[in-house]
Amino acid sequence: MRTEERARLFAALGDPVRLAIVEEMLVSDATPRDLALRHDLPSNLLSHHLAVLEDAKVITRSVSSGDRRRRYLSLRRETLGHLQLTPAVPAGPVLFVCTHNSARSQLAAALWQSIVQSPASSAGTEPATAIHPGTVAAAKRAGLDLTATEPRHLDAVEVSPALVITVCDQAHEQIEDSLRHWHWSTPDPVARPTAKSFDTALQRLRNRINALTGEEL
Repeated sequence: MRTEERARLFAALGDPVRLAIVEEMLVSDATPRDLALRHDLPSNLLSHHLAVLEDAKVITRSVSSGDRRRRYLSLRRETLGHLQLTPAVPAGPVLFVCTHNSARSQLAAALWQSIVQSPASSAGTEPATAIHPGTVAAAKRAGLDLTATEPRHLDAVEVSPALVITVCDQAHEQIEDSLRHWHWSTPDPVARPTAKSFDTALQRLRNRINALTGEEL
């Protein structure tokens, strides 16, 4: 990173509000509305802070795959990599949620158990009848076994998780007012079910988990 880029980054993080936003987004993607409510910011001031963070290449925006009127803000982790920011993660079982529980949430739970060596499970708000074959194949390529796993409804979860993470915009938007959780906005590989799509989704989830453990940010 060039000197000018480092100076812009440190200036962007030098404001307490912007630093608080970045620390929050280490664990969860967010909409501008989410940030405005949590940090009690008027829209014009929030827009200023987000513009500074975007100019410093700290955040990026993407369109929700659920409600297309929404935009999700995510950290550009390659910009923050050398700062070695590692957030605190609640101890205990983790529950990953997506809409159909047929791809992203299943991959995330399997990856969490493999990387973190801690209990993890998954569920869906509108579960499919079976895991997508592309999910099983991608898991196998990554050394994970999902052949015996089946989708289940969120209401069927019996063990109270220490942490809930949605990995699907639609699921996040369905439960955002009823369940405290983190959100990782991850494109749905089932929308374009190629091996590359599933492998890309798996790698994005792996990167998010590694970032929490301090392995990669």
